[in-house]
Amino acid sequence: MPQGNIKKLVADKGFGFISGDKGDIFFHLSSVEGVRFEELTEGQPVEYETEISQKGPRAVSVRAL
Repeated sequence: MPQGNIKKLVADKGFGFISGDKGDIFFHLSSVEGVRFEELTEGQPVEYETEISQKGPRAVSVRAL
């Protein structure tokens, strides 16, 4: 499972970006597991899975480490 760090959070819109091995990847608050979106912080390590959406790759099953 890929790992990375949260690069940016846009809390008022409910999404963010993870900096991973293959570059930055988008994630939505509905993809966060185990913690609430509001508990995440920039720089925090996470693991995630990827899927292809209509707009390109995105992170799903995002879990804080």
